[in-house]
Amino acid sequence: MAARAPVVTPARHAAYVVLRRVFEDDAYADRALRGAAAGLDERDRALARQLAYGAVQRRRTLDYVIERIGRRPVRRLDPPVLAALRLGAYQLAFLTGIPRYAAVNESVELVRRAGLERAVAFANAVLRRLADGARSLIESLPESTAADAAVRHSYPDWVAETWWRDLGADDARALMRAQNQPAETAVRLIRGEIEGSPDPDVPGAWVVDRVDEAALAEGRIWPQSRGSQLAGLAVGARAGERTLDLCAAPGGKATMLAGEVVAVEMNDARARELHGNARLLGADRVQVVHADGRELSAELTGFDRALVDAPCSGLGVLASRPDLRWRAEPLPQLQLQLLLAAAARVRPGGTVLYSVCTVNADECEAVVDASGLEPDPTLAVEWPAFTHLTRPEFLQTLPHVHGTSGFFIARLRAPGGP
Repeated sequence: MAARAPVVTPARHAAYVVLRRVFEDDAYADRALRGAAAGLDERDRALARQLAYGAVQRRRTLDYVIERIGRRPVRRLDPPVLAALRLGAYQLAFLTGIPRYAAVNESVELVRRAGLERAVAFANAVLRRLADGARSLIESLPESTAADAAVRHSYPDWVAETWWRDLGADDARALMRAQNQPAETAVRLIRGEIEGSPDPDVPGAWVVDRVDEAALAEGRIWPQSRGSQLAGLAVGARAGERTLDLCAAPGGKATMLAGEVVAVEMNDARARELHGNARLLGADRVQVVHADGRELSAELTGFDRALVDAPCSGLGVLASRPDLRWRAEPLPQLQLQLLLAAAARVRPGGTVLYSVCTVNADECEAVVDASGLEPDPTLAVEWPAFTHLTRPEFLQTLPHVHGTSGFFIARLRAPGGP
């Protein structure tokens, strides 16, 4: 009787595909998962997401352990072999309830199916040693310095060093741990009723178990972190006012604003997406302009308020974007250009809300300070639960403190007012 061919479950195969797409083709993890998990049932899709996202996030720690236990530099491994080892090592080191034999045998089979029969014995030996020692090795790793913590918690050195500088060692370590956990699911309730828990400090924000796809399709809710919603609310837009949203796509904040809204987006496809989202959510007051926010036409001026939710390194949303930590870059020069461009379009005495979903003073406080714009002192009075720890004129949400994405928020006065 012929031996039965080894099985690879659909979830593990999909996760393996994602790992290879992210690290061999520079694909975005969420887009790679959509393709790899197409056709899977809800349970398999959830497992594929957990395995893929976890292994992508923990890449640095996994590579350290694979090198130590496998006694071979990861740079010398064939990419399909390394992807299988990362996938297996993640299950063995970080998850509970996963049978050891499944993590080992299916990872070995993935190597075989990749046509690398010569590497099967090596992969099998390394995975069995990982099963015995990976978890304890990781638990023994030091974290007393930024460099050590970066290895243990799987971050680039520059991110660890930035958080050490800005937050201190204890908060930096806590932030690292928090952003290796699954992000909470939050939505903005637009109309109707939903199941979940309303946030007591952010009106309209609800934490839910999952996004109700039917409610989303009907425009009754919008997936949006509580930190992001806070930024939209902090603009303070009122009926009868004109607000300029300079970096508006996909439209979560623009569609929150009262009054007339001019929503600017540079990318053509994202501008079309923004227009569609505004219509879906019933925000007919939002006018979409396809343009570079730094080079707007002359008639777009005299606004009462502006919102600059600027492109950034995204260090506050690493929990929900597992591959971002490996591609993130600070953008302070662009951020300052956008902030000054917005201020020039606001009437004297109007306000500019500057927000970024990052935890990096170089893109937050330093950009505001460089602008020369005066902070609005009433911001922290309106939102005392989110007062910045060291600069009380600003707001800050931190994943390890507030349980939501990390945002920096400053409301600034345009020159020439009273």
